[in-house]
Amino acid sequence: MILEGIFSANEVEMMRARLPSLFAENHPANIVEQSSGAVRTTMGLHLRDALFARVVRHPSLIGPALQILREPAYLQQVKVNVKAAFSGEIWQWHYDFATHKEEDGVQKPLALNLHIFLDDVTEFNGPLYFIPGSHKFGEHGAFKDVETTSYQLWVCDQERVRKLIEAHGLVAAKGAKGTMLIFHDTLVHGSPNNMSPWDRAIFSLILNPVSNAYQKQTRPDYKHQRDLTPIEMLSDDCLNVQPGSV
Repeated sequence: MILEGIFSANEVEMMRARLPSLFAENHPANIVEQSSGAVRTTMGLHLRDALFARVVRHPSLIGPALQILREPAYLQQVKVNVKAAFSGEIWQWHYDFATHKEEDGVQKPLALNLHIFLDDVTEFNGPLYFIPGSHKFGEHGAFKDVETTSYQLWVCDQERVRKLIEAHGLVAAKGAKGTMLIFHDTLVHGSPNNMSPWDRAIFSLILNPVSNAYQKQTRPDYKHQRDLTPIEMLSDDCLNVQPGSV
C-alpha cells in the first residue's frame, strides 16, 4: 500500500537532519556497504535518538497499523535503509518473515513493515521492487545468504522469484519525500543498486503483535527489540517538541 503525502516536508527534514550524526557513531547497529564503506542501514534508532523515539509512535504510522493488526503490537525493529549515490548496493529478493522465523522464532507472518521515504524515490536511485500479491501464498522458501552483501539475509530462490514475477509482475515503489508504504511480512521484495547521483534513504518500522512475539534471542536488541510493551500513539504534532524530549 502506497500512501502519498503522509509526512510533511518539515517532518521529513527533521528526520533527515538526525542521520549524519547517527551514521558517524561507532555503533554495531551501523552496517556499511562491502565496497564503499558507506552506511547501508542504521538500526535501533528509537533506542539511540530522541526524535526517532517519537517517530515510532507517530499516529500516522501507528494508527493504520493497529487498524490492520487489530491487537496490541510491539516495536520489533526500527531502521533507516540507505542507498548512497553511486554506491548503494542491492537488497536481494526476500520476504521479511523468513528472517523473523529463522532468526527470532516468530511463529506467524503477522508483522507489518511501515516505511517513510526520506528522499524522493525514483526509478533511478534504487527503489524497492515488489511482486504484487506474493504475500497471499504464505512462505516462499528461503536460504541464508552470507556472501552477496554486508548484511546477512534470508533470501528467495531465483527460480521461485522467476515464477512469481511471471505470474504476478513487478511494481516499483516510487514517490516523493513523505510517502508512506505498508506491506505484509510475506510480500517478496528487493531493490537494485543505486547508480544515480541521488541518495535514497527510507525509514522502516516493523510492528509485530505481542501475541506473536519472538521465541529465540539470537539477534541483538537493535535487530529485534526485546521489550514487548504494546506501542501507544503520541499526538499528531509529536515531532515538534523541544530537543531532548521523548
